[in-house]
Amino acid sequence: MSALPVTADETAREQRLSYEVTEGLNFNSFLREGPVAAHLLLRSGRDPRILVAFPAGNSGVGLWFAPTDEPVTWAVVSPPQPVRDNDFKGRPLYGMSVEVRISGPDLVFKQAVLSSIRVLRDYQVIGTAPPEVLVEPQIKAQLVTWVRDRLDGAAGYRLSLEVLDGDLVAGHIKAGRDGTTRLKIAALSGDTPLTPLTGQELFAQTPVDTAASNALSFLSYREKFLAGSWRFDTYFGRDTLMSVRLLMPVLTPLAVESGLGSALRRISPSGQVAHEEDIGEFAVLDHMRAGEPPTDVPVFNYNMIDGNFMLAPVLSAWLLDDQRGRGRAAVFLASTDGRNGEASKTMGADVVTNLRLVLRSAADFAHDPRVAHLVGLNPGLSTGQWRDSGEGLGRGRYPYDVNGVFVPAALAAAQRLYASGLLDPYLASADRAVFAGAAAMAQVWDAKAAALFEVNIPAAAAQREVASYASDLGIAATAARNSIGKASVRFHAVSLDAAGQAVPIINSDEGFELLFGRPSAKALDQTIAALLRPFPAGLMTDAGMVVANPVYAEREVQARFSKNAYHGTVIWSWQQAVLASGLQRQLARKDLSNPLRQRVRDAQTHLWRVIDAGKALRNSELWSWSYLNGQFHVAPFGATQGDVDESNAAQLWSTVYLAIPKPTP
Repeated sequence: MSALPVTADETAREQRLSYEVTEGLNFNSFLREGPVAAHLLLRSGRDPRILVAFPAGNSGVGLWFAPTDEPVTWAVVSPPQPVRDNDFKGRPLYGMSVEVRISGPDLVFKQAVLSSIRVLRDYQVIGTAPPEVLVEPQIKAQLVTWVRDRLDGAAGYRLSLEVLDGDLVAGHIKAGRDGTTRLKIAALSGDTPLTPLTGQELFAQTPVDTAASNALSFLSYREKFLAGSWRFDTYFGRDTLMSVRLLMPVLTPLAVESGLGSALRRISPSGQVAHEEDIGEFAVLDHMRAGEPPTDVPVFNYNMIDGNFMLAPVLSAWLLDDQRGRGRAAVFLASTDGRNGEASKTMGADVVTNLRLVLRSAADFAHDPRVAHLVGLNPGLSTGQWRDSGEGLGRGRYPYDVNGVFVPAALAAAQRLYASGLLDPYLASADRAVFAGAAAMAQVWDAKAAALFEVNIPAAAAQREVASYASDLGIAATAARNSIGKASVRFHAVSLDAAGQAVPIINSDEGFELLFGRPSAKALDQTIAALLRPFPAGLMTDAGMVVANPVYAEREVQARFSKNAYHGTVIWSWQQAVLASGLQRQLARKDLSNPLRQRVRDAQTHLWRVIDAGKALRNSELWSWSYLNGQFHVAPFGATQGDVDESNAAQLWSTVYLAIPKPTP
């Protein structure tokens, strides 16, 4: 069946969103109009592919081609258009169509995958997909179509390619006489569309950065914010909470509470914040693998620990510190969380459930502050916070950011929320004595936890290590060595291992303390020095602030933290934003000496210089660097064979610069 364009009447109530982003070898085109929301990705080079991701159901369709001897280049003839059609059972499908031109050799079909984005994401990384989701193409003249129902029998997916110039011959596309091919691509999904937050529903003020506002608009819905597209087109707990916290000044109350509500309605019975959700066909696969009937009932992932302690500080920023939130706090907490049946609760009850977990998790360390009583990763897991690749924490067990920043911040927020009286309708009598002790617990965590992560490298040893590591990387060391001076180098380790030993990696997580804490003058000065030194003595390069620097780690650890690693010596846009917002927050303090205040301002100036260097990729997930003629240069992540993955062209927490203005000189 041919797809039909969405009519003007169907979209009159919705604003059309259409924009493009090119990163390295990836061309991205985003479209949202009426019930359609779709992200087209065309991959050029020697490993070409077509992929369309849909926020509805976190679903997608993709076609991978066999590697080519010569590079392929894609060009869009005209912007994608929304389409709506029915499947053969009369059920609605929504998607996009686009006409493209291809320059390069013939294209041979390798594999089409129509399923959850989680399935497509896995296929992209490891090259395999569950056999039950694979389907053979249907070829008729110049049209090839892949189509199937979802595994539970619901409306599924369709991908079709019509060869307009060139020839379709038994599993491959032959170029025309001029060496180019012209295709019409149509991609559709049957998952239920989300409800966009558009225009004045999303922004409390007119955004000045069109690129960032486009990305945020595509990722924002009443049901939830999407973490990033194409690879994370659904709810992620920490991404939502951190983005809401940083974007709060420019979001409407509806948008803020949509984000907070999405986290609260996914709270586990024990108070855990869901990290991710398996929905759509990935949920169906989960249930089938568990021997259950096929159903798309969501399955929530509670493997991460940082969101558990991030929720309370973000909630308190809205309910207590923001005038708009204060005026709505009681009504918001009394509203239902929208869960089904008996699981439905008030938002206030969900908050209390989480705070009980916070207080329970923090109690042992508060009474006996030693490493064994810190908050560690969940048993059997090697990840648990935002550095959630296998090597992100250097194989550590106790993350610095969780223990040094978020647990103390959550305890302080629990005390403030309890003292405000807002939680009174939701507390059991046994809660009151425990909640009343939150302030004392926070004091112990503030005084003792971060100190366990402190690393102290004598200046002479630091000089040697920096020179050696720079030589290995093939970069200059002079500026980095000069930045060390005669004082020892101090920073917080990215984690502690199971034995309580520091994993000595300089890391950007120090910025969380500036955003959520109130460090002493000495600690603030130390943090600025650790982060702002030139790489490889610190984190700063001409291409941006790297999120990890293993200069003081063993050689084999250094090799695992390369510029090709997902959490290695690479630049994550939102981590720079956290530091920028944190510095701004510290400058609002009244207790800083003039010399220290000036050092904070200097750090702010330096940081924004490198933020501007990566402006073209600012709304992306991350990027890497190259080094040429004595300078670091921005390099898109995923553009080389050595990169372990590729970056999202639209990342939720990379749009937060909308609320972090560049300081005026």
